[in-house]
Amino acid sequence: MKSKSADKIKMPSIDELLGVSGEESATDIEISRIHSFANHPFKVLDDDKMDDLVESIKQNGVLTPVLVRPDKNNSYEMISGHRRMHAAIKAGLETIPAIVRDIEDDEAIVIMVDANIQREELLPSEKAFAYKMKLGAMKRQAGRPPKNNSCQSGTNLRSDEELGNQVGESARSIQRYIRLTELIPDLLDYVDKKRLQFTVAVDISYIDKEIQTWLFEYIKENGTVKAVQVAALRTALEAGPMTQAKMISILVNSQPGRKQEQKITLSEKKLRNFFSDKYTTEDMESVILELLDQWKRGEITV
Repeated sequence: MKSKSADKIKMPSIDELLGVSGEESATDIEISRIHSFANHPFKVLDDDKMDDLVESIKQNGVLTPVLVRPDKNNSYEMISGHRRMHAAIKAGLETIPAIVRDIEDDEAIVIMVDANIQREELLPSEKAFAYKMKLGAMKRQAGRPPKNNSCQSGTNLRSDEELGNQVGESARSIQRYIRLTELIPDLLDYVDKKRLQFTVAVDISYIDKEIQTWLFEYIKENGTVKAVQVAALRTALEAGPMTQAKMISILVNSQPGRKQEQKITLSEKKLRNFFSDKYTTEDMESVILELLDQWKRGEITV
């Protein structure tokens, strides 16, 4: 039985994705004259599937032309076909069949994302930047200036829902993926590697980049963080300035199942019964800690 999300997705043909008409024909172009699409969000991996594609190209050539557009430097920008071009290079080809079309930026973004978004096993980072790029292009094409994509600050739901319907996601899900683009690269890599839970990463994306760096160091040393820990950190950030040591204390004390630290307070009035006025509060604290350390070592008894 088909899922609702699957029903929403219309699976276009390659020609439909590329917008290729029956009148267009491919021409062989030197691979050295083709460069990747600017900020291309999809990774080209040397995995088993790439090995199969390389072997297929060695035997049959590149069966489906890539789509490129000319630039000002007498070269071409790849719009759709990055994996095919990479495989062709590995197969030893110097040229590749390509359809050349003069396409404006936003249309090129839409075609580039649509040609890749239906691939299996896309990483969260790939979806994040692809959705952000296409949503921005859709808004500009509709004559609306791009706005902050955060749901918390107001979202153009029509664009979100339109994109969501195209890719089988809810508008809220689209926005949560886009929030991942606000993570520092190290944390985003942890999301891809499943070392950091998706929903927790979305919460972290609202935190300042410097503190995200501290968070990455903490996760690297101690394992992942939970939603309740990030929530405690964000609450503390709203209250005032943060230091790395303070952040670590908050994360440690807010761990699920951990008993909260209890403070023991000794008033200065009580301590003055044992110390003369020449002792400062720091001096008194130092003496007390030294005596406790001696007691712990068994050098004194109480």
